[in-house]
Amino acid sequence: MLQSVITCPHCEVAKLETMPTDACQFFYVCTGCGTKLKPKDGDCCVFCSYGSVPCPPIQAERETGAASCCTTQPL
Repeated sequence: MLQSVITCPHCEVAKLETMPTDACQFFYVCTGCGTKLKPKDGDCCVFCSYGSVPCPPIQAERETGAASCCTTQPL
């Protein structure tokens, strides 16, 4: 899946976004309140922290069991 609904933990605005397939998205600016979101500790990107679906590399890791680029360091 390449789309995820990202929900701001501050104002609860939810927006459908298309996730990048070649890198983790480390920052996201909420369209409702303007808060700059960053991943929670232990997560590689904002979609893994605040999205309805984790990022594509993590999805692939869960399907195949192979380590993803996201488990080492976010881009």
